Amino acid sequence: MENNTTTAKATVSRRSVLLDFLGSMNLAITILVIIAIASAIGTVLKQNEPYNNYIIKFGPFWHEFFLSLNLYDIYSSGWFLVLLVFLVISTLTCIYRNTPHMLREMRNFRLNSKIKSLKTIEGSKSWAISDVDATEKTVARLFEVQGYQVRRKQHDDRTIIAGMRGRYNRLGYIFAHVGIIVLLVGGVMDSTVDIGLRESLGLSKIDNTTEFVKDMPEISQLQPNDLISFRGNISIAEGQTANFTLLRIREGTLVQYLPFAIELKDFRVEHYSSGQPKSFESDLVIIDKDKDAKFEHTISVNYPLQYRGYTIYQASFGDGGSKLKFKVWPFYDFKLRTLDVSGVVRGERVLDTINGEQTMEFIDFKKYNVRPAEEGDPEGKKFVNDGSSVVFKVRNSSGVAREYTNYMSPVIFKGRYVFITGMRNSPSEAYRYLHIPADEKFTVERFMKFHALINNSERAHQIAVQTVDQVLKDAPDSDKYRQNIITTMMELLDKFNYGGYAAIDNHISNQQVDAAQKAKMREAYLKVLNTIMQALYMDVLQAEGVDISKPITEDQQGFYLAALDTLRQIPLYGTPFYAQLTDFTHVESSGLSVAKLPGTNVFYLGSVMSIIGIFLLLYLSQQRLWAVFYKNDEGQDTLLVAGSGNRNVEDFKRHFQQLVDKLSRLVGENKNT
Repeated sequence: MENNTTTAKATVSRRSVLLDFLGSMNLAITILVIIAIASAIGTVLKQNEPYNNYIIKFGPFWHEFFLSLNLYDIYSSGWFLVLLVFLVISTLTCIYRNTPHMLREMRNFRLNSKIKSLKTIEGSKSWAISDVDATEKTVARLFEVQGYQVRRKQHDDRTIIAGMRGRYNRLGYIFAHVGIIVLLVGGVMDSTVDIGLRESLGLSKIDNTTEFVKDMPEISQLQPNDLISFRGNISIAEGQTANFTLLRIREGTLVQYLPFAIELKDFRVEHYSSGQPKSFESDLVIIDKDKDAKFEHTISVNYPLQYRGYTIYQASFGDGGSKLKFKVWPFYDFKLRTLDVSGVVRGERVLDTINGEQTMEFIDFKKYNVRPAEEGDPEGKKFVNDGSSVVFKVRNSSGVAREYTNYMSPVIFKGRYVFITGMRNSPSEAYRYLHIPADEKFTVERFMKFHALINNSERAHQIAVQTVDQVLKDAPDSDKYRQNIITTMMELLDKFNYGGYAAIDNHISNQQVDAAQKAKMREAYLKVLNTIMQALYMDVLQAEGVDISKPITEDQQGFYLAALDTLRQIPLYGTPFYAQLTDFTHVESSGLSVAKLPGTNVFYLGSVMSIIGIFLLLYLSQQRLWAVFYKNDEGQDTLLVAGSGNRNVEDFKRHFQQLVDKLSRLVGENKNT
């Protein structure tokens, strides 16, 4: 029997220690601090980005370190969920341990309080009285007027009248703690926990290789009831229908099917005069075969559609497969054989070039490109619209692709109109821009003819001979070095054509001469190169009908200088052609965000409960009053009044003193003990 008692005591002791640990304030605060830090990291560090973005930003070492801590998907990581579970257990333990006591305290008026203990309360006051019954009624009425609930109890040696107000202050603790649990439950319901669980059980696998939804493996497809919650995105072009949304998870995608289909009947976007989007909205048709329902609804930003527990938001807009037309200008083709090419966004076209087959992959189209105007804009504009642009990739036969962005209309750059084309080797790089100068007709034709002439070796050689003969016509013994000059001129033209100024500098650096001689050599080479380039340019102008016997205009000279700057960059452009966008038929698409978030209302409930709890704790104070009627040691009838409050002690002291003053006037202070 004694052993059983000892074992029972030990079990109770261990249970008490465990409850003390789980319900301790230190544990709760520690968990809250860690969760707060993790949430801050999750807010600052973009979640579920492609890993390449993190590698570029942090480097391989820190990327692997952060990946090991699962910082790229904090809210569904195992350690974060364990913290939430511990916080829920800790909060439940606090509620379990303290709620019964608090509920009892709300009902307990402490009618058994001892006279001795009440006298120890700061501010207690006593009077000698003559009419006990009348005084009791006066005190009880005064307590009630002050908003106190009153109870009376007769003891053998004393009568106690107890008052209590603000009793629901204790509910604030319960509401606040239960609200925290409800908040956590709502947050978990709307998190990606179920996706992580399905991954760990092998029920789902994130796909990062398939390009089209129709080719997605079955293990990467989710049916309507597979997930408790999700938030996905889908882009639908006008006239198209979709019954799924895409969930972007880390490096890949999951397809979440919907129990209904969404058709985009019409999409509208309004723009400011600057070209910036002002508002946009979508006319949707919901087709629900299970419910035999079909209806139309218009959504816009901040005005979503809610249907069957799903919310469809207007998130963005983009291109829905615009039809494009290009004029492809070849580089390094002296015959300048252009090609008219048609394409569609998200389509492709194979071209036969001097570098073999090249595939144009049309990525995106923008009708407007708005940027801040330069400071001191002559027209006082705040924004400038550079017009339409297209983004495409050019992939060679080896599979290597470069991305390009070409603007349709010429824009002003450094005081003159140019056609802008940008190139980058990967999406992580910034575009490097080529500015092709526009001629008087706002076309690229003059520049392209200039470049074609440079590649016309036969005609360039004729012009070089004519130029050298013109320069040396009065020079003695010119036949001795005439051919050398012509040869050098053609060699420099060829090096510049295929390598820019860098090729010429590289040639000079390989010469076995000192630095001073190299500097003189560079100056001489550039003069020779400029001579032949100007001669070729004059030939282009003459072909246009310009009278070259007269000095060229300032604008024509500016074009020449701008063309030289562009020509030196062509070897770095990456493709043997320039694709000029000439026409388009714009097709728009609506970017929709589809969410199933059943925890939202739960989260709101938890928020309301927490707010109510905090309000009760902060602004409602539990206050108690006692009035004790008894006979003192001398047999005199005596009234003792005491009071306490659990918050705002100074305010309660003032309130109690006002109460004492009123009692002094009503009862009469015959004897102060």
